[in-house]
Amino acid sequence: MDIKEKFELIKRNTVEIVEESELMDVLKKKTSPKVYCGYEVSGEVHLGHMVTTTKLLDFQKAGFDVIVLLADWHTWLNRKGDWKEIEKMVLLWKKIFKGLGLEKARFVLGSEIQRNIEYIDDVFTISVQTTIQRALRSMQEIARDIENAKVSQVIYPFMQIVDIKALKVDVAYSGIEQRKIHMLAREVLPKLNSKAQVCVHTPLIPSLQGPGSKMSSSVPESLISVRDSEEDVRKKINKAYCPAGETKDNPVLAIAQLIVFPRIKSLRIKRDKKFGGDIDIGSYSELEKIFREKKLHPMDLKKAISEQLIGILSPVRKLFR
Repeated sequence: MDIKEKFELIKRNTVEIVEESELMDVLKKKTSPKVYCGYEVSGEVHLGHMVTTTKLLDFQKAGFDVIVLLADWHTWLNRKGDWKEIEKMVLLWKKIFKGLGLEKARFVLGSEIQRNIEYIDDVFTISVQTTIQRALRSMQEIARDIENAKVSQVIYPFMQIVDIKALKVDVAYSGIEQRKIHMLAREVLPKLNSKAQVCVHTPLIPSLQGPGSKMSSSVPESLISVRDSEEDVRKKINKAYCPAGETKDNPVLAIAQLIVFPRIKSLRIKRDKKFGGDIDIGSYSELEKIFREKKLHPMDLKKAISEQLIGILSPVRKLFR
């Protein structure tokens, strides 16, 4: 795979890369660059998380060393569990992520790198350079109960920034909800004698319930867990918001784009001959066009995506039999 191919693989299904020229420089100058993505370990691992694990597999194919940060302290600081529960979830999430294909990734526990004097000094240094308002703004998309934010939720973004320095990564990757923290990181890391990292962001999967929210562990009705049974996957997709011809905020199409198509060469839609018969679709853009033009019924789309998802998630289900 040449540099251009690696770049296009990483760029696939992203919202933005800050900056593309910097990513190209990383690909040109380093044989094994590093990328990391951090996760609060709370609730079920769901398809929203699979968007990021899918992109990490793209990074891996492009020659990156992948680091998965299981952010136990961040989970606690964001008020998403006590320590006994968090410790259980760390083990569970690591097991699931390996089942999703990240066997070669390096797994790092947040608290293992965050308990040293240089790390604490860096957090304090950022704290005296950043206003409370700026820190709160950076947490707006990810904080629990932001209207009643605790001091811990202001510390959170500072620690995430210092994680980037401590892990010595070339690329910080996340869903688009982390963008404000990453932009703050690019601003302050040079003041800590550290380079500003490249930032890569992917979109969020909309809630199964429809527009206005994302798939979230805090709203069970909004998500598909990677541990759901085959029957549950079919039922949830069958009930999901998917109006005929509507491509915006459509969770079924988002699943097709961000999870299914990166893993297949062609999607077969099985239909009765009186409805046009079976069709093979070779790309997500083709699928979206056909659906927008109402040449594909929502139920036919749902059935095809359900079966693809069931196959994709089978390695995880086997881990829990």
